[in-house]
Amino acid sequence: MNKKLLLLFCILASFSGFSQHSPITENTKVSILTVDVADESHTLYGHTALRIQDPVTHFDAIYNYGMFDFRTENFILKFVKGDLQYYAASYPYADFEYSYQVENRSVYEQVLNISLAEKQEIYEKLHTSMYSDERFYTYKFIDRNCTTKVIDVVNSVLKGKPIKNTLHKTESYRNVLFPYANHHYYMQLGINIIFGERVDHQAETLFLPLDLMNVLKNTSYKNKPLVTQTTTNFKANRTEAFSFLDSIYSLIAVLLVVILLNKKATNVLYFSLLGSIGLLFSMIGMYSYHRELLWNYNVLLFNPLFLPLAFFILRNNTKWIKKICWASLFLLGGYLIYMFSKVHLIIVLPLIIATGIQLARLLLKKDR
Repeated sequence: MNKKLLLLFCILASFSGFSQHSPITENTKVSILTVDVADESHTLYGHTALRIQDPVTHFDAIYNYGMFDFRTENFILKFVKGDLQYYAASYPYADFEYSYQVENRSVYEQVLNISLAEKQEIYEKLHTSMYSDERFYTYKFIDRNCTTKVIDVVNSVLKGKPIKNTLHKTESYRNVLFPYANHHYYMQLGINIIFGERVDHQAETLFLPLDLMNVLKNTSYKNKPLVTQTTTNFKANRTEAFSFLDSIYSLIAVLLVVILLNKKATNVLYFSLLGSIGLLFSMIGMYSYHRELLWNYNVLLFNPLFLPLAFFILRNNTKWIKKICWASLFLLGGYLIYMFSKVHLIIVLPLIIATGIQLARLLLKKDR
């Protein structure tokens, strides 16, 4: 029993020593860490964190603004609504790197070329925020995430806010995000149909980890490069394998079955599914605080009118079937025209074609 108490005391003492104020010396390094992308939805765009390391004081801590708790009550609803609280945490660097070695994700480090006073101020800001309500923040996909929070901390200390977005001057947010899911068709489809008009704006905000890493390579501060050293702390061994099930070809195969069968049951199921997705998008648009989900023109493809259409197909109500088909074809045509300049046209084109064919068939079907 005494040994257990002694062990507990040692653990608490070591944690306390880690969390207490640690003096910054001339040997201290302040770094921005970038974690490469992975295959899960929450890892698709990478990660950013801050590291403060001092070989003299043996201090080596991570400041991570990407923390969230799956056990939060109504987690999914809060995430969709846009009021989910993320938080910052500080813990040993070794734990941080090990977790990404397990996930097989590369870790890059860029050491900042700043003065001792600036290092001290960054440390004090981070230390204060870790142990106050400042550690909590409301996550926003573009405007407030792990990358923007790190930029805010560094820019708040460095004169002239040197870290600025110098990339994507003619690209939209959607164009910038699109390549990240190139090997995950259904994830790419889902992301692009749930995002609304806001992501078609010019990508002015620097919010992606890999973009920040590239910007830092060419950022100057006080007439010197802001980054003195870039290292690869861990290099992942990742391979991308083609999957038919997670490709546009599997969707085309399913749509061909719907078109070739052209049965009442398949039409009811098809239009019910599309209409339900559109209704969900409409409800999210009214419910969510996420600006990225507002004014979602993709409801013209996933049209809620398809729900009453499925009902009238079941009832063989030709009059209302034709009325809804005319309205839906008109909206679908408008959607196709609007989509000509959008990067995600190619991934939704099979759905546009299949839906247009089925609507036209219902219109041309002779009355019984």
